[in-house]
Amino acid sequence: MAATDPSLAAILGGSAAVTADHAQANRWPILGDEDEQAVLRVLRDGNLSFHPEVQALEADYAGLTGRRHALAHNNGTAGLLAAFFALDLQPGDEVLVPSATWWASVLPMLWVGLVPVFCDSEEERLGIDPDDMARKLTERTRAVVVVHLWGMPSKMTGIMALAEQHDLKIIEDASHTHGATWRGRPCGALGDISVFSLQNDKLAPAGEGGILLTDNAEYYERAVCLGDIARIYELDSPNRRFAATSFGIKTRMAPLSAAVARVQFRHLAEHNRVRHDNLGYLSDGLESLGCFHTYREPAHIERTYFEFIIHYDAERGGLPIDTLVAALQAEGCEVTAPRYPLVHEQPFFSEGHWQRILRATTRQADLAYDPASLNRTRTYSHTLLRLPTFPGGGRDILDQYLAAFGKVLAQGDAILAGTSGSHA
Repeated sequence: MAATDPSLAAILGGSAAVTADHAQANRWPILGDEDEQAVLRVLRDGNLSFHPEVQALEADYAGLTGRRHALAHNNGTAGLLAAFFALDLQPGDEVLVPSATWWASVLPMLWVGLVPVFCDSEEERLGIDPDDMARKLTERTRAVVVVHLWGMPSKMTGIMALAEQHDLKIIEDASHTHGATWRGRPCGALGDISVFSLQNDKLAPAGEGGILLTDNAEYYERAVCLGDIARIYELDSPNRRFAATSFGIKTRMAPLSAAVARVQFRHLAEHNRVRHDNLGYLSDGLESLGCFHTYREPAHIERTYFEFIIHYDAERGGLPIDTLVAALQAEGCEVTAPRYPLVHEQPFFSEGHWQRILRATTRQADLAYDPASLNRTRTYSHTLLRLPTFPGGGRDILDQYLAAFGKVLAQGDAILAGTSGSHA
């Protein structure tokens, strides 16, 4: 049997360009003896609910960000709920939010009666667009959720200026930016309240966990009162009166998770460097093909790579994006659409479930909602591709990816003819 032609695109019958081991190149989290020993120390201490490892993790993140107060949570979603609660906003207050994010940046606010107002994303960094924020302001707007999506800090100059002008609180979802900076300031220190997720995929994972950070003592104490009864007893303020009940929610972090999180935190800079070096190399090669934008950071930013998202210009590339993806997957590339669907398009909103919750909490009747809104964000989202972040990969697999992309684009006409013929 004749060998397949390695120069021919795999979707046309050639051999695949990517043969390296994806499992090793993309293994995450990277766990070892150090993590095991940290967990064993907590297990052998026998204090599985109130171990000081949790407070040590909080100190780690306070040190990273320079914040006065840090409070660990069982997950980032709980941390965001605590952030919305801590700001003491009133039911019916509006909060500007991006739709291009994970749902936890938005939905927890509903449980304290806040109204999400979806905004477009800007196309340079994929964060919430300050210009659309300005258009969406009303007399009820009280806050904004900033999400540094995929590891790129948002346009904070415009966001902060608008927030100062209109007295808006900033809730910073820094879940993708452990170790990133904006104008020399660490992400996690850019909001009135900031939250990191420590979920398994994050840059310093605990399995599950979250960290809330703030410089405001009252915000910190309200977050404590929401869900950590044991810590309420430690408060030296009138808020200690809530110690018998808290506010009815339990959000305390498990010490075993904190033990893993502290080890991962110690290796954060090293792990970020590997991703940054690998994806910088890959970005250089992809950008040279003339039809990809890879979101390299401007000079005043140090970005991280929670995920590697690129923009594809189909006019320049010559292939429809679905055809490109199919051809790259045939080459052995792990290429898909971004994993976060737009929040405002989801059934929770489009079928009216959120309206019923908000009517019950705010008595508002003017909650008409159009899931077909944010046309700019909806259109642009269909030009994005997700590639692996290669946290454990070397140059071999990166070079194979670049060869696959180059081969597919060079044979675009033949691929179009072949794929159209297959549907005749």
